[in-house]
Amino acid sequence: MASIKIEKATPEKLKELKVDSWNPWECEPSTFDWEYSSEEVAYVKEGKVKVKTKNEEVEINKGDIVTFPKGLKCTWNVIEAIRKVYTFK
Repeated sequence: MASIKIEKATPEKLKELKVDSWNPWECEPSTFDWEYSSEEVAYVKEGKVKVKTKNEEVEINKGDIVTFPKGLKCTWNVIEAIRKVYTFK
């Protein structure tokens, strides 16, 4: 299983990805299980989350571009209310 990929956003990268056309999503602090049926790429505008999989735990913060691979099963722990935009590949 591929792992979660995290990179820091740059203005050039955000423009290249066309994040302005992506779907918004928000969540208050909580914990929940999730499974990705498609690859998702997200840009975190605000917040802090820890995502735990069978093989790893990553921290995702404001300004991160995150790629979640198709088929990934994980648990989200939203530490600070999150606001992101996302698209499916």
